[in-house]
Formats: sequence, structure tokens, C-alpha cells
Amino acid sequence: MVRTLQPWFENIGKRQVKNVKIYFRDSGILHNLMGLSDRTAVERHPKLGASWEGFALEELLRHYEVPASNAYFWRTQAGAELDLLIHDQGKRLGFEFKYTDRPQITPSMRIALENLQLDHITIIYPGPHSYALDASVTVMSIQDVYQRTH
Repeated sequence: MVRTLQPWFENIGKRQVKNVKIYFRDSGILHNLMGLSDRTAVERHPKLGASWEGFALEELLRHYEVPASNAYFWRTQAGAELDLLIHDQGKRLGFEFKYTDRPQITPSMRIALENLQLDHITIIYPGPHSYALDASVTVMSIQDVYQRTH
């Protein structure tokens, strides 16, 4: 029912948050507990972004077959954060989950790329198309997550 992501921390010269992050694995249960009965209510709720983050995270982990032991989040006390960090075949991959029509590279993403020495960041969003923002950041449609084969 609940997924906990452990924090990733290492000695990078920044104060990092070391508390776990908790998600409902089923966004339908979350919406029911918040009293949201339809899509319009969900889209108008101030927790829409958090709901999307939990949903997209769960779908990504399931379709990419990421073991829980390889999934982390990262946040500094100064406010830089990364929604998901996975280690996959010797690479450090970062993921952000954004409920927006046009995701952009944020300062937090640049900080995460540099400080965590990420190989790549992928932004998962609800739009229809996947595309590159630059050499190290890609926007991926949630539909493309579903179509990915391992």
C-alpha cells in the first residue's frame, strides 16, 4: 500500500536530508482518502503534483523493473532535490516527475547532475511526446514508460 524511498546521501560537501520519503502505491486510494471523486476534483486539488509524482514513480519502477534496493531520492537542506535516483548497470540515472505541459530544466536538476555525477535525467510528464531538452536531460511521456521493454 505504501512505498518508502530511502534517501541517497554521500559526502559531497552539502547538507543532505536523510529522512525517508513515503508514497501511496495506489493513487486511487490516495484520491479516495482526500475525498476526490473524479478527474476534475483531482486536477483542481493543490496536491495534484504530489499525486502525479507518486503515480508516475510507481509506474516507472514497475515498468523498468527497478528493485526497491536500487531506488532513492535526494534532497539537500538548501532545497535542491531529485525525485528518483536509480543505479542501473553501472550508471546513475535521475528522474523527475512533473505534471505540466512543457517541462523545463530546473536549477535543482543542474545541481543534481553535477553533485551526484548523474549520467542522465529523465523528466516524466503526462504529455504525448518524448524529446531531448539537452544532451543530459530528456522529457519522456508516461505512454513511453508503458511501451518500454526491459
